[in-house]
Amino acid sequence: MPFALIPFMLLAIPILEIAVFIVVGREIGVWWTLACILATAVIGSALLRIQGFSILSRIRSETEQGRLPGRELGDGAMILVAGILLLTPGFVTDAIGFALFVPAIRTLLWRLIASRMVVTVVSGGGSAQWQGRPGGPVHDADVVDLDPDEFHEAGPKGKTGNRTDGPRRLN
Repeated sequence: MPFALIPFMLLAIPILEIAVFIVVGREIGVWWTLACILATAVIGSALLRIQGFSILSRIRSETEQGRLPGRELGDGAMILVAGILLLTPGFVTDAIGFALFVPAIRTLLWRLIASRMVVTVVSGGGSAQWQGRPGGPVHDADVVDLDPDEFHEAGPKGKTGNRTDGPRRLN
């Protein structure tokens, strides 16, 4: 989503929520409307707790097996957003929040997000890139992988480099 849409959404969502409150309140009454809002908050917090612990155990399992828990972290983020949306009063945010608790919808969103994502994992003496698509590490032409003994601020080991202004400090 382009950042230019964020101010629009911050204005449009509350206006939409107010309109839906008015329509629902006219149909079922104010007290039933408030009861529905309270019920969705309670159900949302219960779902957040159940699915949140499930995601945490899957992340722990993937990490213990030495794999990057990318999908699990994505699911965890979506479940967190779903919980926040369900705790926010409103029928529109509740509908979006409940939708994010559905695994099929999270899978669809994950495929959309992962196809545009590049993750770089740096560990020990090297790095590898993982892209959202299966197929293993991707080697980027813009990435230069150096061992610690190959890198010095003044230039490569044994050479003075072509700089004349001396060593640079990185701020």
